[in-house]
Order: sequence, then C-alpha cells, then structure tokens
Amino acid sequence: MKKILTILSVMALITSCNKQTNDEFKWQIDRFDDIKILRYKVDGFENLSLKQKQMIYYLSEAAVAGRDIVFDQNCKYNLQIRRLLEHIYKNYTGDRNREDFQAFEIYLKKVWFANGIHHHYSNDKFIPKFSEEYLRSLVAETSVQCEDIDTLCSVIFNPALLSKKVSQDVSSDIVLNSAVNFYEGVNQKEVEDFYALLDATDDPCPISYGLNSRLVKKDGKIEEEVYKIGGLYSSAIEKIVENLQKASEVAENDLQKNTIQDLISYYRSGDLRTFDKYSIAWLQDTLSSVDFVNGFIEVYSDPLGRKASWEAIVDFKDEEATKRTELLSSNAQWFEDNSPVDPRFKKPVVKGVSAKVIVGAFIGGDDYPATAIGINLPNADWIRKEYGSKSVTIGNFTYAYEKESQASGYGKEFYTPEQLERITQYGAAASDVEVDLHECLGHGSGQLLPSVTGTELKSYSSSLEETRAELFALYYIADQKLVDLGILSSLEGAWAEYDKFIFNGIMGQLTRIKPGDNIEEAHMRSRQLIGNWAYELGKSENVIEKKTIEGRTFIVINDYQKLRSIFAEMLAEIQRLKSEGDYEAGKNLIETYAVAVDQKLHMEILDRYSKLGIAPYSGFVNPVYTPQFDAEGNITDVIVSYDQDFVSQQLDYSENHSFLK
Repeated sequence: MKKILTILSVMALITSCNKQTNDEFKWQIDRFDDIKILRYKVDGFENLSLKQKQMIYYLSEAAVAGRDIVFDQNCKYNLQIRRLLEHIYKNYTGDRNREDFQAFEIYLKKVWFANGIHHHYSNDKFIPKFSEEYLRSLVAETSVQCEDIDTLCSVIFNPALLSKKVSQDVSSDIVLNSAVNFYEGVNQKEVEDFYALLDATDDPCPISYGLNSRLVKKDGKIEEEVYKIGGLYSSAIEKIVENLQKASEVAENDLQKNTIQDLISYYRSGDLRTFDKYSIAWLQDTLSSVDFVNGFIEVYSDPLGRKASWEAIVDFKDEEATKRTELLSSNAQWFEDNSPVDPRFKKPVVKGVSAKVIVGAFIGGDDYPATAIGINLPNADWIRKEYGSKSVTIGNFTYAYEKESQASGYGKEFYTPEQLERITQYGAAASDVEVDLHECLGHGSGQLLPSVTGTELKSYSSSLEETRAELFALYYIADQKLVDLGILSSLEGAWAEYDKFIFNGIMGQLTRIKPGDNIEEAHMRSRQLIGNWAYELGKSENVIEKKTIEGRTFIVINDYQKLRSIFAEMLAEIQRLKSEGDYEAGKNLIETYAVAVDQKLHMEILDRYSKLGIAPYSGFVNPVYTPQFDAEGNITDVIVSYDQDFVSQQLDYSENHSFLK
C-alpha cells in the first residue's frame, strides 16, 4: 500500500465546516502528549448481507491476530517492554493520580500507539518522563517476573541506545543504526551484497526478494528467516490463517474465495511467487463489495526499503462515492498519454486500473492506530505494468478527521484571508480528488526501462516514489479535464490544494519534528522535497513567496499556472530517474531539498502552533464486531458497536489476541 499518511488531520482543520454533523457521535475519545485518539463510524454496515457481515468479522479477527508481529518488527525488545508495562498498569494498587504514575500511563499509551518504543512518525525513541528508579519500584510493587529488567531499563532510559527506529543518515551505516528487527548481525554492505546477487537476474517477473523475511548471520553464514507457518512468527500467522479460512467460506464469489486461498497458501509456504499470484488475483477482484489488505506489504520501516511490515485493513465499497474514482480510472489512458514525462517512460497501454472509495471497517498491524487514507497496490512494478493496480480512498477515515477538527483556529493562523476563503469553499472536495489522483493514477503511472529492476534507488526509493505520485496528482488536479469530467467544479479547487500542499511542504509539517532534527520519514521528505524544490525553481520569478505579515511568515503562491508548469518539470525528472534507476540523481534531490530543516521557520511554526493547542497526530480505535448466535451455534447477525476506549481496546488485544511468545 502506497500511503498518504494523515496530513488530513491537519488539512481537515480548515475544510471541516463543509461537512454535515452528527452531534451524538463522539469522535475524539482520548488525548495524550501530541496524539489524539478518534473513533470512526462504519455507516452502511447494517445494510450488508449476513455473509458480508461474517466476512468482515472474520477478516477483523485475522487483522488483530498479527498485532504482535509489527511490535516485534519495530524493535526486538518491544513485546517484552509492552508486556512489562501492561502488567504494571493492570496490577498497580497505589496512587494512580500521582505525577509519576500519570507519566507512566502516558508512556504506555505512546508505546501502544506507535506499536513500540519509537515515535510512529519521527522514528525517535520515546524518553519517559519518569525515572528508572520509579519503574523499578513499580516492578517490585506489582511482582513482575522479569529476568531482563536491567536490559529493558537500559533500552527504555538510555537515549543513545536504539535511538532511531529507522535511520536515514547516509553518513553512517543505516542498518546498524536502525532499531527495527529486520536484521541481526549484519551490516548495510552485507545486506546490499546479499540481495544484489538475488536481484541480478533477467527475470521479467522478478520477485520482491527479502519482503517477508529477517536477514541474520548465524555461525558466520548469512541467511533469511522467513515469515510463514513453521517459520518466523508462525504462531501468529497460524491464527491469521485460521480466520482467513473462515472468511473464505463466506466469500461473495469464487474469485474472492480463490484469492483468500492464494493468500493462505502464501502464508503456509512463504513463497514470494505465490505472493505475486495472490496479488494479481486480489487486484483483479473488482466485483466483491467487501475487500481487505493482509500481509507483509509496505517497506517504509526498512532503512533499505526492502523488508515489509505486517499490516491489515478490512473494508467495503461506498457505491455512491466510488462514481468519482471510477470516472478517473476509466480515463487512465488519457492521463498517461498526456503526462509531461518522456514518452519512453509512459505505458503504451494502461492495464487493469481500478479505483473505489471504501468504508474502512477495521485496521490492524502497521495500519493501526495511525492509518492510511489511501491505498494503491500491488507494489511490484512488473505486476503494475502487466496487470494494473487497485486503488482505494478511505472515505470514512477522512470524514472522522474532519468532524473532530472543527473550530481549531488553524486556518486563520496560517493562511491569508484570500487563501482561507478559497480553501473553505473548495478545499474538502479538492483534497478528495488529490488523494484519488495520487493513489488511483499516480502510483500506477509510468514504466521502467527494460534493464531496470526497481531496486536501484535503494534507501531513497520510498520517498521518491511518494514524490512521483504526489507530483502526478498536483499536476493533474489543475487540468481543465477534471472540470470537463465534472470531478472538480472549478480550478479554484486546484489552487486551494496548491495553497495547502506548498504551505505544508515548506512549513506546516515541521510541527511534527523536534528542534534541531532533520527529516527522515519518507512522506515528510517527499512533501519537503516538492515544496523546497518548487520554491527554488520558481525563485527568479517569485512564483512562491515567503511573505512576512505582522511578524508572521505566510507561504503565498503568486502564479498558480507557473507553479503547475514547475510541477510538470519536476514530475518529468522524478519519472526519469525512477525509469532509469538513476540513484545519484535521486540521492542528490533528497539530500539537497528534503532532509535539512529551515531552523528559523521551524521555531516560528512551533511557537505559533503551540498557542492553538492542537495535537498534530491522530489515530483510531476500532469498532467492535460481535456475532449473534442461534441455539445451534450458527451466526445469525453481527452487531457493530463503538464502546471500547483506547486503553480498554489495547488491553483487550493484548489479553485475547496476543500469539507470539
């Protein structure tokens, strides 16, 4: 899944006034540190057939069954630490209102939210606001049996140890300096050499080597530990498969049933060719209303962009909203033909592009609690070229962000009156279209040259791919074609999107990192690359201006059409370097524009943002699906409810859905 992360949790702060309200539903249910916890509604679930409800129930059980996997992937100490903290939380009988325990509770919530001890977005390790002595006293008071307490205390409290979940500092060994648990006993060169031998083939259908394994050195020999039944994470995968099997028995059609069986076969064998077979079957299933993502898919958490985190999403089709995305996908060939890139890098025939708007029903693994708002899969370039891709926009998640974010004051603080008026009128609809373009068409556009495998961009691959899809969306959202198709009411919507994106890329997203830090997260790098690069390319004509008004900096676009032509130039170059596998050009762009932070702007926006009292990050609790049974034990209905809070849900998942030792 190529994600657009939750930038809408900020963008929605301005556009929410155009949506209808539901005063009875409580959208925000918790807040701690820099995080808000939201609920999302699953409207339309009650109208599904019994089999569809059962399918969602079983797929949700499969989605929660892999939770332990992503904790372990994020750092090898995460499960031990989570279980230690949870034991203390459940068994502590002292004063829970004292400052130390309140700090302990916030730390535990942050570990739950991030699926580990590192921030889900910045990748920095959390530093507790309670002492090691206090933690040791809690261990003694609650009688925790923990033989590794010295090690765990060192991991938790030593800021220099495992300080980054994912390091992108190319001046050092990014494998050794990353805390993720994808490698053990190997350095960056050894990993790159190991996979270079596997990648060096003329296979027209290359498998994604390393996607579903941990690379380790044992007795001087480097080998893979494969994620499969009988391999690494077997006990959790067995539970996933058990529920996938139940889901297949209530499938909507034979294609969906066979697709699930292909996924089960992959989990049993660990064979990546079977994974490709499943991926093709999955993208070709455009008839089923209920759909899902389940597996080792995205590589954002691997510093080398090769190994995938486990994730899951369960959803069903929003028929009315899908009309918009179907109109886009039906015109995919026009967009490809008219792209401003070199003809060598265009697909002569666009195949199998499908797109829909979905109702998210459940999220798990690396997609929970913080989640995507758009999906485009499969990731393999050869599958995209030969079979196409499937794209979705998760409508009820963006709606939940918007509903929670009313009346924040964000727009008045950071946009000029003219910008704010345009964003208020056109911003919500334009944002939906931008996500559609990014996911439905952007990621699926273009092609590699025959000699290029897709692995050449290495650690820069994820950021550059997000940049490519984003530039595609930014270029085309300002095309008259969208107005002619009735997708946009006016190009004013495009200019509203330009205002929001350029501000966020140059300045707005800096609220998400600490003073003095560089940018390392792939999506943040992508946004800053576009913002700063576009600013420099248009500087001689003052296309984008950093304007000071009453002592505050505003990002003002003086020529929207010229900016669109700059986006065209940038898209052409990003597509070229991907199609040709030009590592040095990609590295130069990222290191020049995407990494270093303007410290003056950073301090200014942190100061202005803090006065608004807004938490920059949001995530969700899942709804609860409860099957109803008759006297013979048959499921007669599935009821959806929204009564779990964040703490009770996390404890429930740890107590009833934890399958790794």
